[in-house]
Amino acid sequence: MTIADVAVIGGTGFYSFLDDPQEVAVETPYGDPSAPVAVGTVAGRRVAFLPRHGPHHEFPPHAIPFRANLWALRSLGVRQVLAPCAVGGLSDAVAPGDLVVPDQLVDRTFRRVPSYVETGAVHLPFADPYCPGVSAALASAAPDVKAGGAMVVIEGPRFSTRAESRHYAAEGWTLINMTGAPEAALAREQRLCYAALALVTDMDAGAESGEGVGQEEVFALFRANLDRLRGLLTTAIENLPDPAGCTCSTWADGIELSYDVPGEPS
Repeated sequence: MTIADVAVIGGTGFYSFLDDPQEVAVETPYGDPSAPVAVGTVAGRRVAFLPRHGPHHEFPPHAIPFRANLWALRSLGVRQVLAPCAVGGLSDAVAPGDLVVPDQLVDRTFRRVPSYVETGAVHLPFADPYCPGVSAALASAAPDVKAGGAMVVIEGPRFSTRAESRHYAAEGWTLINMTGAPEAALAREQRLCYAALALVTDMDAGAESGEGVGQEEVFALFRANLDRLRGLLTTAIENLPDPAGCTCSTWADGIELSYDVPGEPS
């Protein structure tokens, strides 16, 4: 039974989204998700909300139960996921306060379980890591949202050195983040339509002079933009396309998956 067909995964400082939600506790084969899933109605759609770091930021980036989170959402009937996150800027193409819908991802994490595949031959096509339909809904939700750019995901929880930051910028990458991987790939393995909405909270250490990035400035700028994010997400949810037939799901048609996708024949 479908409890919700759309989900929002909240990032740093984004711990609630819905009015008068119903909380749903979900058991998964991968342990508990970051929090009970909150379910409510937004723009006429049944929407699930899950705070990525937990309701009180219990989980640092490298310890987020990513596999449990995506499995839990899929088990509730979710097919489309909007994933706001805090990012640093690596290029003068962005500035603090910008909202960006990236179209590429670079994974530089190394301690996380990156896949549901534990046995067998299941190789995920991932050339384009974000759903074009969900990305388009996010990019068109407000005139000041920027579309495109590569987001590099580092392990964390520390911020980059200046040398690391300058290296990432020299590669042509626009944004830097700690939570976008393996979340996007796991969503695709669960046959979910997924896209990120990145809020630039700071310029990374190599992008400007001064003391470098600090936690408080990141959290403060994200808090200051929560109402803006909520409004944009509501508009995007209202304009989401029908996910039926999207390649985010159909990539697995005819493939014998070696892991569970709730709601799909085993």
